[in-house]
Formats: sequence, structure tokens, C-alpha cells
Amino acid sequence: MNTFDYICISVAALVVCVAVITVWLNHKRTRRTLDTLSEMLDAAIDGSFSETLFDESQLSAVETKLARYLSACSVSSKNLLAERNKINELVADISHQTKTPISNILLYSQLLNERELPEDCAICVGELSAQAEKLSFLISSLVKLSRLETGIITVMPKQEMVRTLLNEVYRQILPKAEVKGITVNAEETSILALFDMKWTVEAVYNIADNAVKYTAPGGSISLKATAYELFCRIDVTDNGIGIAEEEHSKIFARFYRSASVCGQDGVGIGLYLAREIVSAEGGYIKVASKLGKGSTFSVFLPMRT
Repeated sequence: MNTFDYICISVAALVVCVAVITVWLNHKRTRRTLDTLSEMLDAAIDGSFSETLFDESQLSAVETKLARYLSACSVSSKNLLAERNKINELVADISHQTKTPISNILLYSQLLNERELPEDCAICVGELSAQAEKLSFLISSLVKLSRLETGIITVMPKQEMVRTLLNEVYRQILPKAEVKGITVNAEETSILALFDMKWTVEAVYNIADNAVKYTAPGGSISLKATAYELFCRIDVTDNGIGIAEEEHSKIFARFYRSASVCGQDGVGIGLYLAREIVSAEGGYIKVASKLGKGSTFSVFLPMRT
């Protein structure tokens, strides 16, 4: 090797060393930047975020923008909470003011039903009674929702027998099913799960009530439970009209009613209330259904804490 070769090798080695050092420094700088961003996000999540950099760096600019964003979010959250509280107070006031008039309407319509009335009058009285009951259910459901959402009422899950839950839902839904000639079967089970008996009965009943509404006379409904490692699954299955696939994600929305069932009684709040109750217990609800082929609503309740 001559001197020129040594020089070339030395230059090449120097270039490689510079490249390695540059890559390492960039990696270190990037890692430090990511660590700083991670710390900023952790502080934002904890609610303890404050600006610490006051220079011309990009991180300082990001801090300022994040501080402005968090401030705006805080104001929006407070405004939303205030609006929600106002709405809940309004619902409570409406409930209080309408409870007596609705009860009187139901009472007088019942008294009229006990009398001999012309056919057209009897139809009007029956319709009046049905609409009053619908309004009473709506207001009662809204009050329950507002109390759940504001924490006035809380679910208190504990280890309970699922059989007791299914038997109570069966007992409550049977009169409506018998009127339509619908068969209801509740399977025996020895499963224990974690849930609030009173509220979960209401949630599962709301699902079963929908099954009765949308199942033709002579149809059938089944209630059964299956134990998994983490959850107990309660299936409410019917052979009714079914639900189109594109509506599966919509039916749990507050006041949502499919165009295909507009002629049926209902206010579109039962499934929403059921989901809120089950979610508050640490569970969830899924639906499997095809239009014209019935539905299965599955309520998943935790098996243990």
C-alpha cells in the first residue's frame, strides 16, 4: 500500500465514524424528544400538565399548543357538565310535575273502560290509556337515565344467582307474551355472576320486552345463560322480525327507532337504558340478527371482581 491508499482508508474510516456518531446523536435526540412528549402526555392525562420550556424550540411550541388545547377541553367539559346538569334538573322537574296528571289520566281511562261505552268511544278510551302508559314509561325511563348519568343512582354489583335473574324476567314478561300467544322458556342454571339484581332485571326485561313486541303471535322467546372464564353470557333469543345488519350499531342509540317498526309501540329508549346499566356493571351487550330471521341479544356480565 502506498501513502494515498492509507489516506483513503483513513478518510473512509473517519467518514464511517462521523456517520455512526451522527446516527447515535440523532437517535439519542429523538429518544429524548419522545420521552419528553410521553411525559407531557402523562401529565396531561393526570391533569398536572404545565409549561416548562420557554425557548424557541419545537417542544416549547408543542407545550404551548397542548396547554391551550387542554384549557379549551377543560372549559368545554365544564360547559357540557353544566348543560347536562340543567337537562337532568329539567327532566326531574317535568317528571315531578307530570306524575300526578298522568296517574289521573290512567285512573279515569280505567274507570271509563269499566263502563258500557259505544264502540267508537271505547276505541278512543283504549287509545288514550295506551298513550298515557307510553308517556308514563318514557318519563320514568328518562328519570332513571338522568339519575344513572349523574351518579344519583349507582349500580351495586355483587355475586348473585343468574337463575334468580332469569326467573324474575320470565315472571315479568310472561303476561305480555301470553296476550300475543308467544311461548317463553327460561333455562335452569346454577351460574353465579357479578351484577346488581334490581337494575339488571330491568336491563334484561327491556330486551325481552322488545322481543315480545317484534315477535309475531305464536312465536317463541328463550332465556338462557352460559358461563365463560371471565363473563356470564345471557342470551335473549326470539324468532321475530329481526334487525337489518346496517342497524346493529344504531339500535342502542337514545330514541332510535327503525323505520320498519314505526307502526309498533315504543319510544326507543329501552335498549339504550339496558346498555347503560350493563356497562355500569362492567359488562356489555352484543346483538346477532338477520332481517326476517329473529334476533339474539347477548348480555355479558362479569363472573368476578
